[in-house]
Amino acid sequence: MKGHHLILGELEDFISGEILEDTLDERYRQKIARILVEEKGYDKKEVIRGNRLFVRAGESSGSIPVDFRVELSGKTGMIIKYGPGSLITRRRPALAISRILMPYPVPIAAVSNGEDADILSVHTSELIASGLQALPHRDELAEIMENADFSPLSEKRAEMESRIVYCYEIDGCCPCDTNICRT
Repeated sequence: MKGHHLILGELEDFISGEILEDTLDERYRQKIARILVEEKGYDKKEVIRGNRLFVRAGESSGSIPVDFRVELSGKTGMIIKYGPGSLITRRRPALAISRILMPYPVPIAAVSNGEDADILSVHTSELIASGLQALPHRDELAEIMENADFSPLSEKRAEMESRIVYCYEIDGCCPCDTNICRT
């Protein structure tokens, strides 16, 4: 075991083809990736893995993984944050992540535990759909992006969103979580 994850061997990442540790969490991430490509019409090149977000809260800082970033025509239109367990507690940090990951707010934030998903409008903070099958199809996301406001946040608002991410994702993380980096 590494950290608190049971290592079941190795698996091939559906998106990149690289070899990853086979964990229960990674199996769910692979399931989400397959849904995006095989059912929702995204090209593998449009689904970007390995994203990290650096956040700061006063003198404290760190970085967290953002499981998926979906990019169409050079702009990110959706992020998906995976985490086991309850989705409702993951909504607020996912909204904050979507607002600061890029130089502009990403229009759609999704949280998933691999069995379910909540899809959120970043502009209104409202739940717009639930379920893995409710993840937007490529054409739907393109339409959402056409009407989205990609104006950057004010510096003060970005700072507050960064603090929210830090509090939920870093300050409250399990000490044995090897994906979180405190700096």
